[in-house]
Amino acid sequence: MDSTEDDELLARARKGDRAALGQMLERHQRQIWRFGMKLCRDEADAQDVTQETLIAAARNLSDFRGDSSLSTWLFTLARSFCLKQRRKSVHAPASMESLEGDEVMQQPASGPTPEEATGSAQLQHALEEAIAALTPTYREVFVLRDVEGLSAAETAKVLELSVEAVKSRLHRARAAVRDRFAQTLQLPERAAGPTCPDIVALYSQHVEGEIGKELCVKMEHHLAGCPRCTEACDRLKQVLATCSASPLPEVPARVQAAIRQALGAVGESSSPA
Repeated sequence: MDSTEDDELLARARKGDRAALGQMLERHQRQIWRFGMKLCRDEADAQDVTQETLIAAARNLSDFRGDSSLSTWLFTLARSFCLKQRRKSVHAPASMESLEGDEVMQQPASGPTPEEATGSAQLQHALEEAIAALTPTYREVFVLRDVEGLSAAETAKVLELSVEAVKSRLHRARAAVRDRFAQTLQLPERAAGPTCPDIVALYSQHVEGEIGKELCVKMEHHLAGCPRCTEACDRLKQVLATCSASPLPEVPARVQAAIRQALGAVGESSSPA
């Protein structure tokens, strides 16, 4: 998303231009909606998260100092509301230990079978299944980095983690998503050979610029003679490409209406008497 337009709208909004504020928030509401849907896995919870995030942004615009992008700040707000919603939601697990636990996978949300979709829609469905199967700790890292396209540093800022911690979780999340993605699409898996490295983890590290030239050359040499590892890398590439191609969903009309009403109330309460 063009940050220049955000900067222009932000400058006008800081001067009290309510129309500019509305335009700025409208530019980001679909991203916040997608983020809420992927993290909360429930439309009602996602509506609350989206509405509360945009209202908080409108009320606390002066708190945004510009030391990060506007989208990073909005995702930080949204993530805090997701955590609150998760704690009180009737759909939340009885224990919150999975937020910081070691388990990468959990039971996925129910959805259509792969046979009910074809082509790119089938890939998107397989991706949704895989993301849903991640525990919240890994899901939020994966969604921010690979679906929303934040950098590792921006993701770390949103999650209040070190960049190293983000990358560690991201590598595990990518491997888990790749595995579930292949299972949902019913793709056969070749057995690893005696000399096969953890090629999925290595490729994920390569994407993040974490491996040196020498190791990269060794990895490429191994891939040249190993169909199994080439296939494994190709599937992770397909996962990441499907993430990049994920469409921004339309915010339901009733949700948009609720957001407009709530933001209107914020505007009235902040107007001079």
